[in-house]
Amino acid sequence: MSVSASTIASVTPPPPGPPLTDVEEYAAAVLDVVRRIPSGRAMTYGLIAEIVGEELGRGGPRQVGSVMAGSGSRYAHLVPDDGEAGPGAEGADAPPSDGDRVPWWRVVNAAGSPPQHFLTEALDALRAEGCPLSKDGRRVNLRRAVWFPEDEEPPHDA
Repeated sequence: MSVSASTIASVTPPPPGPPLTDVEEYAAAVLDVVRRIPSGRAMTYGLIAEIVGEELGRGGPRQVGSVMAGSGSRYAHLVPDDGEAGPGAEGADAPPSDGDRVPWWRVVNAAGSPPQHFLTEALDALRAEGCPLSKDGRRVNLRRAVWFPEDEEPPHDA
């Protein structure tokens, strides 16, 4: 799949402050894409990696997974404080949530499976949003649920 230049250009600029490291720049781009996934839709690690890779020229699905695993702690400073609320447990075993500003449950593997460590929480959140799931209810039906940033409506000028 090819990603348009307008999609790549829509990644949010870095937060104010000292310049970001390469790792932080990649993480910020990943988290920006994830935050834009609409309710009831999903993206794969690989698709996110392709979109971010087109812009930054680096990274892959494993790097996206690493960012998602650290989004609640290591990269929380890269997420603006204006995000939508979503599910998230409290405590040391809570899924990465950035105070629920990053909809982590909408990111799945190529088979449509959410993170195994938080499978129940992710599937509950996806069901609550009306995301199409497989017949057995354990995976996202990617044919019906996958979201591409090109699907996003362009901003309307007032």
